[in-house]
Amino acid sequence: MQVKIKRFDPSLPLPDYQTPGAAAFDIYSRIPATIKAGETAFLPTNLIIATPPGYMLMISARSSSAKKKGLTMRNGIGIIDQDYCGNADEIHLLAYNFTDHEVTIERGERLAQGIFVKIDRADWLETETMSAESRGGFGSTGG
Repeated sequence: MQVKIKRFDPSLPLPDYQTPGAAAFDIYSRIPATIKAGETAFLPTNLIIATPPGYMLMISARSSSAKKKGLTMRNGIGIIDQDYCGNADEIHLLAYNFTDHEVTIERGERLAQGIFVKIDRADWLETETMSAESRGGFGSTGG
């Protein structure tokens, strides 16, 4: 699948799949930053990506971001819509420092990963009742 992409700074690499079996590609921070303990930073990724029709681009933190840096994405995951690809629509990461010390991010450091996910849109069929029995809510299948 060919995907149109724009970099603001061409000296930083294009996103890359680190292994032949990788499902997601790495996403970098375009700028250096220091994030204080308990604070959130809005980090530009250097990228505008034209997500192909029928897909969304899902952004999540790399597992090593939490383990090695004490960072997670404040919003859990990010969803990049197909129409978020204007000439100024740079993707940003909302990085949260959950440690008790400040964390330094280097320019070009890999912090997140992106994966294209096939999507479909629902045509809603409203009803007064559902045919399945209620399951009981949160934790209803656990012990």
